[in-house]
Amino acid sequence: QRPCRAATRGRSARDLTIVEERTVGPSLGADSIEAGEIASIISCAIVFAFLLIAYGQLGLIASIGIAANLALMVAILSILGATLTLPGIAGIVLTIGMAVDSNVIIFERVREERRMGRSIVQSLDSGFKQATSTIIDANLTTLIAAVILFYLGSGPVRGFAVTLAIGIVTTVFTAFTFTRWLIAMWLRRQRPTEMPAGAVSYIPFDTKIPFMSMRKFAFGLSIAASLATVAMFMTMNMNLGIDFRGGSLIEVQAKSGEPDVADVRSRLEELNLGEVQVQEFGSGELMIRVGTQEGGDAAEQSVVTKVRGELEADYEFRRTEVVGPTVSAELARNGAIGITAALVAMLIYIWVRFEWQFAMGAIISTLHDVIMMMGLYVATGLEFNLTSIAAVLTIVGYSINDTVVVYDRMRENLRKYKKMPISELIDISLNQTLSRTILTGLTTIGALVALYLFGGEVISSFTVAMLFGILVGTYSSLFVAAPLLILFKLRPETFGTEEKAEGKAPAQVSKA
Repeated sequence: QRPCRAATRGRSARDLTIVEERTVGPSLGADSIEAGEIASIISCAIVFAFLLIAYGQLGLIASIGIAANLALMVAILSILGATLTLPGIAGIVLTIGMAVDSNVIIFERVREERRMGRSIVQSLDSGFKQATSTIIDANLTTLIAAVILFYLGSGPVRGFAVTLAIGIVTTVFTAFTFTRWLIAMWLRRQRPTEMPAGAVSYIPFDTKIPFMSMRKFAFGLSIAASLATVAMFMTMNMNLGIDFRGGSLIEVQAKSGEPDVADVRSRLEELNLGEVQVQEFGSGELMIRVGTQEGGDAAEQSVVTKVRGELEADYEFRRTEVVGPTVSAELARNGAIGITAALVAMLIYIWVRFEWQFAMGAIISTLHDVIMMMGLYVATGLEFNLTSIAAVLTIVGYSINDTVVVYDRMRENLRKYKKMPISELIDISLNQTLSRTILTGLTTIGALVALYLFGGEVISSFTVAMLFGILVGTYSSLFVAAPLLILFKLRPETFGTEEKAEGKAPAQVSKA
């Protein structure tokens, strides 16, 4: 049982009013732990399999580094006494994605250096150096958002922020210390004459996909989808959870036989509790939702007592959540303020590190992803609650990370090829980062699919939202954030020029 929040307002301890209470029964807690363990093991196995297939021995080294990263992260959370919740799981999933991304960026840089004729040792050393700026920019942008969310958020949002911040620090630390040390040990012992190859070459290194030739179609699609989402939002009611509208949520399981929805509904209607919804949930379980009571925070507590008295003989109470109107308004306000402030902070950082065109492009593409996520909740009727905010925040972190990596390569090419048309330069940059975009997306999606299939009913809608968000975030990095630079008239003259190959396109497209 989680500690309840209480509003004292100058009264004695006996007169404390419980304004929020969340209780998980022992059977549901045990089921959730078991499902979470199985889903986590399968998720990690999928991620490691992708890395082994793509990079061979280097993939094995990366997998060991990511495992060490997760162990270090869990150790820190344990020392802090943190409680693992759905937002915490979201932070861990995002950490896995960012850890994979860091390793992929490094390895693709190493391969690029090797194709330029450098030795394996030189390629590895140069690859780590070249990737440093990209990884730090991408992770620091997300860390800024996590810090803002911690100070302005509340409850699960703060839990997500703590998990994400710890994950970012451990990811950067293990990528540039432990993983690099493992590679150095491998070099000394194996003395390889060539870079290890993966089982599958999933993307050719010289792709020439004309992304910018499709930008008008992509802009039209994104604008139409955004307008449709706004129209749905204004004409359809979002399925808000009790976190934002107040009320009670009770999950029960029949002690014997199958639960009878009609019988439970009729028995609860006799209690005069107002709006009552009863629906099947999982296997042999019922989800009972009771609307906000007119008596305020104190009246909400009587709901659980009445329902328990009516059903306790026939049903086991597996989970209970009660949120009064005082807290529901506070949670909605703090969630909105936290997301807005995080976006503003990321805009300022990207503006300082890059140029204003990059900052505006990153924020607009991220807002596009948030709007699409809202459209998913409105169109499908998925319940929108605090864990949904955690899902949205996860996608914001993933999307901004993806966008900054792509922008970093564009900035590098802007310095190299000052006379190249901007649309051609963006196409080259997107093709250079394409393998990293695809592999990072596939590994993160694989981890989320495992969570959906094996994580249990409670986490399924949360996982569906994140899967949709990963796809939208990848799309926006390629077809929204990148072409916006053309719309904002970005010019190579803004950046310094490297003397080598000025104005000349690379002979072959390399990867990030």
